[in-house]
Amino acid sequence: MSTLLFEDGKNSILIDGFFTRPDKLSVLTRKISPNLDVIGQSLKRANIQHIDAVIAAHSHYDHAMDSPEVARRTDAILYGSMSTANIGRGWGLPEQQIHVVHHGESVKVGAFDVVFLNAEHAPTGFTGGEIEGPLKPPVRANQYKEGQCFSILISHKGKTILVQSSAGFVKSGLSGRHADVAFLGIGTLGKQTDQYREEYWHETVKATGVKRVIPIHWDDFTRPSNAPFAPMPRPFDDFEKSMAFLLNQGEKEHVEVKFLYPWIEIDPFK
Repeated sequence: MSTLLFEDGKNSILIDGFFTRPDKLSVLTRKISPNLDVIGQSLKRANIQHIDAVIAAHSHYDHAMDSPEVARRTDAILYGSMSTANIGRGWGLPEQQIHVVHHGESVKVGAFDVVFLNAEHAPTGFTGGEIEGPLKPPVRANQYKEGQCFSILISHKGKTILVQSSAGFVKSGLSGRHADVAFLGIGTLGKQTDQYREEYWHETVKATGVKRVIPIHWDDFTRPSNAPFAPMPRPFDDFEKSMAFLLNQGEKEHVEVKFLYPWIEIDPFK
């Protein structure tokens, strides 16, 4: 998953905020909806009471389904595409808590500067499509259409983080942008060709000059959030191949690849 909390003691930004994690059977055969108990327990575990911004990287259920409820509970503004906005509207989130963002837009959250750049999703059978009106759950998982996918640059006191939630890219989409650390989505990267993996690295890591890569969205997000995290199993992905590629590229190009465990607080620059 790519749920990440950035805070500096005064302001905070939550990427996605997905906690419900319905099981495979539910995702494939049933209608799904945010689990209010799980969301409440997760926010308590993370000691989250107020958030300034909840940002949905795109509108698939494993990114944006819980985002409106998290925004509601924390008095946050929900940022995302028009599809994300329609998830918020379907949940009854007030319009003043919904902000539709566009390519190149910059948003200030306290000392954080956030830039949204159009991105592409990793190639899967579930990409594309828009949520054209308010989406009111419970609905089938495939009704959470992707909408616009974003690369997100978060700058704070001279340092910049790239959040690339999905292992897709726009050619030259990050050209001229700089980041120090990349939270790099690797879901389904192991299923792609060697050429695709090399292009993905080039268009994200190399393009921005990052010196530290932290893999995200590698886990089986149909397992409960209170269970030990595990990689997405084959044939859905090949986690070992993804990690071997990252470690090899990192060694060749002097980029540190650092593994992040869930529910752990870190300084991404140390």
